[in-house]
Amino acid sequence: MHGNGRLAFLLLGGLALLAGLDGALLLLGLSAPVVTARLADVHGPLMVFGFVGTVVVLERAVAVRRNWAFLSPGLLGLGGLALVSPLPLLVGQLAFVAGSAVLLAIYRVIWLRQASTSTGVQALGALLGLSAAVLWLGGLPVPVLVPAMTLYLVLTIAGERLELARISPSVDHRAEIRMLFAGLVLTLGTVLALVWPTIGYPVLGLGLLGLVAWLFRHDVATRLIRGTGLPRYMAACLLAGYGWLLVVGASWIIVGPSYSGPGYDAVLHAVFLGFVMSMIMAHAPTILPAVLRRPLPYRPVLYLPVLLLHVSLLVRILLGDARDLPTLVQWGGVANIVAVLLFVLLAVISVVRGVPKRQPNTKLKVTP
Repeated sequence: MHGNGRLAFLLLGGLALLAGLDGALLLLGLSAPVVTARLADVHGPLMVFGFVGTVVVLERAVAVRRNWAFLSPGLLGLGGLALVSPLPLLVGQLAFVAGSAVLLAIYRVIWLRQASTSTGVQALGALLGLSAAVLWLGGLPVPVLVPAMTLYLVLTIAGERLELARISPSVDHRAEIRMLFAGLVLTLGTVLALVWPTIGYPVLGLGLLGLVAWLFRHDVATRLIRGTGLPRYMAACLLAGYGWLLVVGASWIIVGPSYSGPGYDAVLHAVFLGFVMSMIMAHAPTILPAVLRRPLPYRPVLYLPVLLLHVSLLVRILLGDARDLPTLVQWGGVANIVAVLLFVLLAVISVVRGVPKRQPNTKLKVTP
């Protein structure tokens, strides 16, 4: 598929992002540009499947080089549009289920080409994503499905990081098995969290802490942080995101299940803003060129939205949620939204301006 067609998929994800941010304003109790009856209610699935799912799966579809694979990001993106339209909720839910099912077919093709632990870990994530979509279709409330939606994205990204880390001397067969074991523990924990939350959430927490320990031990980011330019920028985003997963893992062990209130808000946004959005900021300069065939040159100004995102998230979670101060939650939430929009704006400007003159060669092959 040519670049313009791929851009259309990205635009679908972008529309889901804007709608999700609009819903975030409503959930913060603030006025928003668009107000619909269910926008706040579908905020979570819209961001997970409609935005992040579309963008991440698009890269997988490009990599597998099969035209039918683009059904996955297409269905996820259209499902996001359906959620914010007057169409019945069922339409968006069915699109998410279908798009997630096609994603599993994509991983089957990748596995048949070259079986690897990294593909297996990513497939576990895709399976949990499909499970979350099916259970939401079946009527389970979104807060109950947060672990499955979380690990859909976490295992997808962790599997990709394992694929890259295989160039490191520290990653041998045993290291790969430890990553797979962590993924299986997290999958088990997700099932237990649905039927026996008091046991399932501590299992989830331990599995997540084990996964983060693996990433801090083996991810190339721990070495690239001492570099310069794009490699150092990407490493900083990655390590900051891993730090937020520590917060989530500790909360699942100590606090246990939480389906509303400050604890729920803290876990949700530590994952989907602190981790996932930081991963997107890290990989955009390398993934977007691979998808669109147009460069997104690295510029130091990209640190600005990253810094704003993490500082405002600290204010929101460690001061607002932890001390039950709604005003700080609101201010932190608004700053989170500004950080995301600022990153998108700077990325677009960087693409339009092109590669700076005399830019040092910081090209690095990294996948999301």
